[in-house]
Amino acid sequence: MKSARQLHGCRADSYIRRYDKGHCVRNETTEGPNMKHAANTGADNGFDWRDTLIWCGVPVAIVLLVRMFLVGFYVIPSGSMMDTIEPGDRVITTKLTPKLFSLRRGDVVVFKDPDHWLQEENSGRLGGDFLIKRLIGLPGDTVACEGPGQPVTVNGVAIDESSYIRSGVDPSSFAFKVKVTAGHIFVLGDNRANSADSRYHQDDSSHGLVPIDDVVGVGLVTYWPLNRIGALDAHHDVFKDVPEGSAG
Repeated sequence: MKSARQLHGCRADSYIRRYDKGHCVRNETTEGPNMKHAANTGADNGFDWRDTLIWCGVPVAIVLLVRMFLVGFYVIPSGSMMDTIEPGDRVITTKLTPKLFSLRRGDVVVFKDPDHWLQEENSGRLGGDFLIKRLIGLPGDTVACEGPGQPVTVNGVAIDESSYIRSGVDPSSFAFKVKVTAGHIFVLGDNRANSADSRYHQDDSSHGLVPIDDVVGVGLVTYWPLNRIGALDAHHDVFKDVPEGSAG
């Protein structure tokens, strides 16, 4: 039998020593065509255009879907909603209301121009055909005010609007009384002295009311400028004692 010394010509990395027969056998598991094939396969697994399409295209598609169906972004150019929203503020709205969730008194709503309001006033205009105001009356409600120094009433109940109406401004500088019809809402700006809202359009086709179908979203937050970041409070508690309106 040959000794291990006699097998010194066999390379340890390419052969398995078999001392029982005194010769070397090629180790196909450590060298040969199989290894080359594995190396080539690995080289083909690089980052290609399909991966780029997935990693870039999917996030973009998600952003577009969110933008189209879930949220809206608006720049506020005027002071009709001061001091809740300042000129130049940027706000985010949810599009789920009123599509999936019901509107509530106090909601800050963005809506399409219902009947050429934008031809008469520039306050609250968001660009395009949209305005932003606070929802005061729902279908069936009666919204009224007896004039300067008097509170707004909803279904006969006076509401305390001091938490959102601009300081030093009357709830209304003139008297009015409006019955909100089915499928509509009554809106007012928080800066009543500079807001041509439902009070000023009672002679139009909807009597100053906004069709619910024209509401495109409800304000959630102010996101710009940085020192103005914060939630847009709907102040639903202001209306907690207001009874439901009547359809008649």
